[in-house]
Amino acid sequence: MPDLLRRPTAVTGKIHDISPADANWSYVGFGVYRLKAGESEAVVTEDREVILVLVEGKAKLRASGQDFGELGERMSVFEKTPPHCLYVPNASDWGAAATTDCTLAVCSAPGKGSHSAQVIGPRGIETVTRGKGANTRCINTIAMEERDVADTLLVTEVFTPTGNWSSHPPHRHNEDDFPRMTYLEETYYHRLNPEQGYGHQRIWTEDGTLDETMTVHNHDVVLVPCGHHPCGVPWGYEMYYLNVMAGPLRKWRFENHPHHDWIYQRDSAP
Repeated sequence: MPDLLRRPTAVTGKIHDISPADANWSYVGFGVYRLKAGESEAVVTEDREVILVLVEGKAKLRASGQDFGELGERMSVFEKTPPHCLYVPNASDWGAAATTDCTLAVCSAPGKGSHSAQVIGPRGIETVTRGKGANTRCINTIAMEERDVADTLLVTEVFTPTGNWSSHPPHRHNEDDFPRMTYLEETYYHRLNPEQGYGHQRIWTEDGTLDETMTVHNHDVVLVPCGHHPCGVPWGYEMYYLNVMAGPLRKWRFENHPHHDWIYQRDSAP
């Protein structure tokens, strides 16, 4: 099992570069650029589709020979407004030129050439609230299955209020058995507010072959290859994470841990 907790490798520039080979799985890739105003990057997508998420700041984006102009609005991710995003197909390329200091997330998975380059946010991104009590969190549904904007990728943002839990009750999606469950690899890109804060994420399987609890800090990434994976943030800090999921079927079907499903049943009751 590879290291599931990935610290940023730099302060600026490309701070994360997680490939499927590096993660020891088959689908999800994830990268983060922290660019200063005036800096730029250009990447060829090869066999992978990409969703670019302007986590914060502004940049001029181009893809597949098209100039999409300056995108971005929120200057801090904790403004919680839906992000500006750009879909880029496989067998293509993209470029970004920062017009302000910005954080750009690069979500990737195998592409099939079914979609063209297009802006997919903030317009069309629904903001929803899930859970009750200390399980309450706010979701920006960037590219979940209800939006036919990608071949393989599922992408969403989650804002967890101070002292709350997310991805809770514990759930898993590591079996290719639709409609009961889908196999989806997943990454969590964490941000904390204030940034010196911390949170905790546990990943474990019901048979006990995997059981790791990690302390996450600002800009950390957690890999979820299998098992249950809730996370929480202590009082005084807010937690954000960007989820990237992909697998053989672009659908999100999961099962809660049998010991804790009662929480979901209670919270879902009218």
